[in-house]
Amino acid sequence: MANMQMNKTPMPTQDPQVRNKNFKEVALGYTLEQAINEAGRCLQCKKPACVSGCPVGIPIPEFLAKVAEGDIPAAYEILSNANALPAVSGRVCPQENQCEGKCVRGIKGEPVAIGRVERFVADWAAENGLANVATAPGNGHKAAVIGSGPAGLTCAGELARKGYSVTVFEAFHTAGGVLSYGIPEFRLPKAIVQREVGNLQKMGVDIQLDMVIGKILTIPELFEMGYEAVFIASGAGLPMFMKIPGESLVGVYSANEYLTRINLMKAYRENTTTPILHSKKVAVVGGGNVAMDAARCAKRLGAEVHIIYRRSEAELPARAEEVHHAKEEGIIFDLLTNPVCIEGDEKGQVQSITCIRMELGEPDDSGRRRPVPVAGSEFKIEADCVIMALGTSANKMSYEGTPGLEETRKGCVAADEHGCTSCPGIFAGGDAATGAATVILAMGAGKQAAAAMDEYIRNKHS
Repeated sequence: MANMQMNKTPMPTQDPQVRNKNFKEVALGYTLEQAINEAGRCLQCKKPACVSGCPVGIPIPEFLAKVAEGDIPAAYEILSNANALPAVSGRVCPQENQCEGKCVRGIKGEPVAIGRVERFVADWAAENGLANVATAPGNGHKAAVIGSGPAGLTCAGELARKGYSVTVFEAFHTAGGVLSYGIPEFRLPKAIVQREVGNLQKMGVDIQLDMVIGKILTIPELFEMGYEAVFIASGAGLPMFMKIPGESLVGVYSANEYLTRINLMKAYRENTTTPILHSKKVAVVGGGNVAMDAARCAKRLGAEVHIIYRRSEAELPARAEEVHHAKEEGIIFDLLTNPVCIEGDEKGQVQSITCIRMELGEPDDSGRRRPVPVAGSEFKIEADCVIMALGTSANKMSYEGTPGLEETRKGCVAADEHGCTSCPGIFAGGDAATGAATVILAMGAGKQAAAAMDEYIRNKHS
């Protein structure tokens, strides 16, 4: 019989006033007993809505049933057969809008904490030396993947399981894409990312680092080298700015640069070779997960941190959990506020940011109420660092100029739901095709593309 506990089994976490001074993981993870208890809350629905909410199609009731029985190896096998990166998605997937958002236990209480149990299973498997690296015998065919972020890694893993010789080309010196450079250590430890990458390498995936496709090699040249299909998973790493006065001052960062310096280059360490401003007062402009990540990093570097967002808290696009953690850690939210100018001192260093109060008007195309400036409400916030977390767009370097490859109006690769593009043999998915989105949606795109690439190559030789 199911455990009818109304609320989720609480997740142990570091104390907010301790964790806001270190980069160790905030959530400490379930114990075996807690995972079994939480998995037992699953009702084992005959038509599980949770599965329809999972972009990678994990058979959620099946793996939860095994956890409830205490059979963690069997749960891991079920989970990892469907998901190439379970330790990652268990930590950063917005389950509240995906699987857990459709869980029937959420109607009269809290949904089953599927993500927390997923994380436990993946971590338990690693701690006990389990790694699902089984693949089919080699089929003699080669496929290339551009980018080692969540879409690229997922696609590579799926193709390797089918017997393909897969090469992943990564522009940076470390694999992982946004998982390595964009998400802070306290949300996703980099050792976990590299562990998942290592499992793919054990499956035979070849990862070529410092390989900038579009500069060192072009996509047509990859085909000349014998690759029969190419998956573009180069992400959306081109930052956006507001185009207001003062954005060129010293101390103004894009969130991408700020987070890359901290996460990939370890700028928070005293002996680092990569500098970053250890500011006293930081203003982060934006309200998404990236804004929360940047703000929480700045807090850990000792700053007073303000998040400036032009709508109200109800419209914040960040995960509720991330907003909650940010507030616990002492970050100040200046809502219904929009920057109009950044001021600097005589040396060109940021000194303050002038903002204007906003009020919400009629809904815009996104369905959210449009923010409207309140006349005469300008005020200043002292800041020696401003971080722009306004979203990103696709960097077209890897595919720009590829003959016949169509792009969307926003400069992304035009691809259908299976990742197929206008060029036979070229596939695309994740942020490179959709613009900035979530890790789990990118993983789902990678899985879809791998299936389409497999079908394309098999049909080509049939």
